[in-house]
Amino acid sequence: MNQEFLNQLEQWHQEDRYQEIIDAIEAREKLDFALISALARAYNNLARDKMPPEDRPLYQRALDLLLPLEDQLEEAVKQDPDAAHTWNFRVGYAYFYLDQESLALPYFQKALEARPGDGDTLEFIDHCQRILTLPVSIKPFRVRTEEAWAAFLAGEGELRALMDRKDRETVAEELVARCSELLSPAFSNPAFELGHNGEKYELILVPEGDRTRLFQLAYFQKHAPKELLDKWNILVGRTRSTNFGLRMGGQDITAEDVQVWAEKTEGGGLGVELYCEKLAPLMKENEGQVYNMIYILLDQVLGELAAMRYVDYLDILEAPAEGGSITLDKLADFVATQVDPEGWPRANDPEHACERWSAYQGEPSQEEDWPLRADVFAGVSCCVPLINAYFKGDDYYMDRLHRDGVVPGFFYYPLDGIDKKDVLDLRDQLEQAIGARCGEGVVTFTGGSTGIELGYLDFIAWDLKVLLDAAVEVFAGAPVDWAAFHSFRFNVNGVGLKSEAGEQQ
Repeated sequence: MNQEFLNQLEQWHQEDRYQEIIDAIEAREKLDFALISALARAYNNLARDKMPPEDRPLYQRALDLLLPLEDQLEEAVKQDPDAAHTWNFRVGYAYFYLDQESLALPYFQKALEARPGDGDTLEFIDHCQRILTLPVSIKPFRVRTEEAWAAFLAGEGELRALMDRKDRETVAEELVARCSELLSPAFSNPAFELGHNGEKYELILVPEGDRTRLFQLAYFQKHAPKELLDKWNILVGRTRSTNFGLRMGGQDITAEDVQVWAEKTEGGGLGVELYCEKLAPLMKENEGQVYNMIYILLDQVLGELAAMRYVDYLDILEAPAEGGSITLDKLADFVATQVDPEGWPRANDPEHACERWSAYQGEPSQEEDWPLRADVFAGVSCCVPLINAYFKGDDYYMDRLHRDGVVPGFFYYPLDGIDKKDVLDLRDQLEQAIGARCGEGVVTFTGGSTGIELGYLDFIAWDLKVLLDAAVEVFAGAPVDWAAFHSFRFNVNGVGLKSEAGEQQ
């Protein structure tokens, strides 16, 4: 490699001429580890000078360059002992500014191992840990929602023009890319479909079976500008449809081809076993694709939100079961008459879909030093996946929501001195008082639980700082000795809101 060229790159770096570095490196035909790493550094630095959301593609470009180099890292270290630090630091840096601190942290820790005591690395590690514990510095989803709807309102005319073109198929990629861009202030990875029902254009926000995303999309839909609704239907989840079919293995599959043995579950949901003669031979070859097809058909028959709300379990059989069955196209009638006659008319209303509550019980820990929520013996939630993931130490939902400025968490407080008959009333009073003090659009409460020592109030925060400010004021007058906040991340600390002396934190 030409040392003069490397010296020129370093001079441009010192002079903050990052675009010139990018142009010079990308003009070369062959790039080795060092040049690709330098190119990624330039993209990271160029992104730093941009305003969101223009910076995000640049940080992502840096990651796209760096991550494939991991297999070459060991060899690169033989040539340059500091390569382990610089590569890990640059990956962590890109993740950090993409609001993915949980992914950035292990890279910064590895960078510190390679260069012990490095001040910049230690500072980023501290930032990551602080943000994951108390994510009030990230832009809240409430604000991101306002920005995204403003962008969509300004650009929806362009979307309509693309959708009206006779050669719409030729501009499909452009249409999807433009809509993604308009939604990007709110969503790091938007999932949607576009259509026209003959009267209005339709933006369908797709939860993809993720109940935590359902809450997010319901919030986003609720805050759509009224002036947009003259031309657009903003929907959450795929709606029901008839005469829908799929093709697999050279065969057309419709809902009428699928036999269903259905039962109402104890939780007021639906359990289904299905058999399809046309798909049976394909189960051994591609079981995952068969399940995917069945779920798509189920979404069409019930509606996506209804399927998420009601289906507690689903099994695909290799042979027909005993007893009477119905065809899949009749399943909606079964739910409407046998499972939830009262709720079925609103089954695909996103707010209603978010309100399915599940009670649960726990076995309080007998350990002297138990983790938070391990003392719980009873609780209720309308977002059980968050609780399950918390106890597994799985941050998948937290990481995805964090990137969009959404913070699921809970308040906890001691139950000493609270009469058992008043425990639930206290939790309800706290929820109502905090919600009222916050105002609309700040928090959605998702349940709570009772432990042998602590009470817990669960929520999804759309603006965490506003919520915590309100909670501090409410807990100051509450009949508890202390109170704290904790996100639904198992491996972070709690944050005090009221001390035992009654002081606000």
